[in-house]
Amino acid sequence: MSDAPILVREARMNDVAFVVSCNIAMGEETEGKLLDPATARAGAASGIADPSRSLYFIAEMSGERVGQTMVTVEWSDWRDGFFWWIQSVYVDPAFRQRGVFRSLYEHIRGVAKRRDDVCGLRLYAHHDNDRAIETYLKLGMAKTEYVLLEEEWART
Repeated sequence: MSDAPILVREARMNDVAFVVSCNIAMGEETEGKLLDPATARAGAASGIADPSRSLYFIAEMSGERVGQTMVTVEWSDWRDGFFWWIQSVYVDPAFRQRGVFRSLYEHIRGVAKRRDDVCGLRLYAHHDNDRAIETYLKLGMAKTEYVLLEEEWART
């Protein structure tokens, strides 16, 4: 495989199927969860259509979509700014270890740093996803003192 340049762009509605396929693959690969395709499609379409919900970024090599990530926001009253949460990170296995996530991260970081209302980037990783955690640390992120807790319930 050649090492073509990696282009990162914001997702468009015609990327929904790609985003859904990535999210389904990621859920199964990283957490052993089988996502409902209809719910995943509705969620991706809503997120792409409404930037107040999320921003999706797509990585392409030679015109082929090879990775994606989503950004959501969290208001920090302590900092008077937004943290951008990087979520739904997925790189096609055939394109891993080729700088795809680094390109996504650097693009998102650049966009965020150019904005006056963003105070930082955050993400969470599954506690035993050592490979991903190592990647995030190499990019300059640091582990925090916080523990993530949640209460989740099914929507009907």
